[in-house]
Amino acid sequence: MNNFGFQFDNTYENLPSNFFTYQDIKNFSSPKNFIFNTKLAEELGLNIHEIKKNNYVIFGGGQKPQGASFISQAYSGHQFGHFTNLGDGRAVLAGEHISPSKQRLDIHLKGSGPTLYGRRGDGLAALGPMLREYIISEAMHALGVPTTRSLSVMTTGEPVYRETILEGAMLTRIASSHIRVGTFEFASSLNDPDNLKIFCDYTINRHFPELINTKDSYAQFLKAVVKSQAKLIAQWMSFGFIHGVMNTDNMAISGETIDYGPCAFMNTYHPETVYSSIDKNGRYAFTNQPIIGQWNLTRFAESLLPLLHNDLESAKEIAISILKDYQNDYHGFWYELMLKKIGISDFFDDGDKKIIDDLLMLMQKNQSDFTNTFRNLQDFNLLDSSLIGDTSFTNWYQLWKKRLAAQGKKDEEINQLMMASNPCVIPRNHLVEAAIEAAQNNNKDPLESLIESIQSPFKALKN
Repeated sequence: MNNFGFQFDNTYENLPSNFFTYQDIKNFSSPKNFIFNTKLAEELGLNIHEIKKNNYVIFGGGQKPQGASFISQAYSGHQFGHFTNLGDGRAVLAGEHISPSKQRLDIHLKGSGPTLYGRRGDGLAALGPMLREYIISEAMHALGVPTTRSLSVMTTGEPVYRETILEGAMLTRIASSHIRVGTFEFASSLNDPDNLKIFCDYTINRHFPELINTKDSYAQFLKAVVKSQAKLIAQWMSFGFIHGVMNTDNMAISGETIDYGPCAFMNTYHPETVYSSIDKNGRYAFTNQPIIGQWNLTRFAESLLPLLHNDLESAKEIAISILKDYQNDYHGFWYELMLKKIGISDFFDDGDKKIIDDLLMLMQKNQSDFTNTFRNLQDFNLLDSSLIGDTSFTNWYQLWKKRLAAQGKKDEEINQLMMASNPCVIPRNHLVEAAIEAAQNNNKDPLESLIESIQSPFKALKN
């Protein structure tokens, strides 16, 4: 039995049995590597030589690396606002790997076969969506947004039956953990205060160890999660990213972006942009993401009420006072990031906020590209003709230049800040779709080219 360099230490199994079930993965008939993230494997301290000898197939075909222990995790969730019991319907946690930098990381298999929580599903995944998650998660990582990572995608050699017959695949995903807001909703639904406390203590110990033995540790825990989520959403929105399905089971307590289904980076700026065919009412539209973040965190706070105070009304008061900080936290992070995109790094006030708000309004009016507008802002002639021809924009441009001058910083310093804050490369949806389609037709060149380009999104810095 080969461990391929994994250093497993599986603490999740020490939790009460309600929180997981032991679950074997499907013994796929002909697993074959499709894409492997060698750089990430090296960061994880894995044995690339041994993995290569095994044709880069780590899991599948009856293999189980030494120390792995397959479990599926139980969780609930609000999906498009409606509560339901969920759990890993097509995934297993293979174990918790300790990296050379002493990080504890989940090794998670997606599309590994049916589980107890599968709700009569086949537990399988198709190649296209798994490649999409690989591409987008690695792009987010390169942009500096906290995210799950993708180690590999393998084909299973077996068909997946949806509207059409698709090629089966399994993704190996890396994450700080897969503990979600929905996991806490599940813990709360058990109506067992002892289990809730055990689970909360475990999560604090894993993700916020600095809060152990602090006064009001559960309130401090809630506050820390609120702040990390406010920052995360501001980060991905500053790049025009639309998550697509911000259900509570897709909000990780670790502060990492998780689950890349129907998602995309916005092209033409419009705050109401939606990238999910099932989001008929625009619940998860670009502009709604901060609001949904607070809605999800309110569900999280509700699950913690028994730990916040023995008296329910007092617990609610504590939760409400902490949740009130979310809007200030989010807007603080948002404007800080957006102002860096236009070269402003010093103290900002309501006047600076208006500079950002007015620019976005003008971009919407002129149907300007989100990424390119910010990237090209330093060169007036590179901007969209419609924007240049708008008198309101030229007035804005002059005011912006005056604001930059007031900083007293050198042009080179301002340029470096803007170049470091504005990618010139994002995985635009049409490129992602084209790369996936080509890969499914035995041409991996567009996929490999796209992945290479997104790994250096601010590449002008290296010129």
